[in-house]
Amino acid sequence: MSKLKVAVFKFSSCDGCQLQFLNLEEELIHLIDLIDFALFYEARTYVEPGPYDLSFVEGSISTPHEVELIKKVRDESKVIVTVGACATSGGIQALRNWANVKEFQNYVYPRPEWIEVLKNAEPPSKYVNVDYEVRGCPASKEQLLSFILQFMRGKIPILPISPLCIECKLSGNLCVLVVNGTPCLGPVTMAGCGALCPSYGRGCYGCYGPSVDSRTLVLNRRFKEMELKPKEIQLLFKQFAGWSRKFREVIEEYE
Repeated sequence: MSKLKVAVFKFSSCDGCQLQFLNLEEELIHLIDLIDFALFYEARTYVEPGPYDLSFVEGSISTPHEVELIKKVRDESKVIVTVGACATSGGIQALRNWANVKEFQNYVYPRPEWIEVLKNAEPPSKYVNVDYEVRGCPASKEQLLSFILQFMRGKIPILPISPLCIECKLSGNLCVLVVNGTPCLGPVTMAGCGALCPSYGRGCYGCYGPSVDSRTLVLNRRFKEMELKPKEIQLLFKQFAGWSRKFREVIEEYE
């Protein structure tokens, strides 16, 4: 059986999601008997040209060059999987979408006229068709491994669609929102992390982005009832997945 030809691409991001592949450690040793990481700059310098059976894409699209590159990745890939909050909803970079980018350039760079940047940082799905999304900041290494194994077996990979609250219930957690009055995005956030933050008594900050049919406006109303200030509510949603459509419904109410 021929090896699966896999590429791992980086766009505007911190490399944290790519690192999750390496964090598989022992599992990765067994995977390389079945997978050829043909392009993976985090792990190797040698690059095998496409086409690729499976391409993982980390990061948002923030420059004109990245727009052309993601289109090239799409042309060379049978299947594209965006990985992490930056690639699925714009991530931290998308915070600048509400700001004056030209002003930032003038403050940060000694020669701002040399910098080419798009008005908005967007997920790759803005520019190309994406086949699957693996959410998180960073993405879960267990979820990445599960995806790869399902794909290798010829299955349609199953990814979470339910709210994080389901994982809280499965973990036996008390609801931090109901019991402690802690602001939590769990009711509108996609499952997949194992309810990591609520398991330690803090509210979910939504890095997996909105769940299917998430009722963000309903949660917004609940936060108002808790007497949170408008700016506090806005900042809760304007974090890792703030540029996603459902989270923006709340954010833009307070703009």
